[in-house]
Amino acid sequence: MALPNVLIDHKSLLTLNTNELPVYRDALIPGVDAQPLYLDPIAGVWVLRVMFHPGVILPKHYHTGVVHMYTLSGRWNYVEYPDQPQTAGSYLFEPGGSVHTFMTPADNTEITDTFMVVHGANVNFDQDGNYLGIMDASDIMMMFDRLIRERGLQPARYIRAQQTDYTTGA
Repeated sequence: MALPNVLIDHKSLLTLNTNELPVYRDALIPGVDAQPLYLDPIAGVWVLRVMFHPGVILPKHYHTGVVHMYTLSGRWNYVEYPDQPQTAGSYLFEPGGSVHTFMTPADNTEITDTFMVVHGANVNFDQDGNYLGIMDASDIMMMFDRLIRERGLQPARYIRAQQTDYTTGA
């Protein structure tokens, strides 16, 4: 069997070293620092390194797609699953349709450092179940662009999906 035709001839690897990238403090909400790594609004995929300070509670949310989350350090849990804490070295797979509330315990002695690959969107709700909004790859791109512009920072370096022009045939 012959090698397949090369559709994209990469001249170099698409790689980032998180140790060399800025960490955007209070990027998404207060107490949540982040580094965008890969954002693809076309396929609806977002990859982030996210650092949660002690005592952070995110809105309850519904996942439209799957999530892969790896905990590098610290600990966190879902409010709905207090007996299943995620600690350094934990890998969590979340199927689409999952609903939960992320939190880092206030008594954490360190920042909780995570790596996540999210497909689709988070549909966010308040404590009473009222709709707050959607967060997806497009929203995250806009949030980082706004944060960088407002703070006068250099543009974020992350891998972006290749944009494709679509046309219809006649």
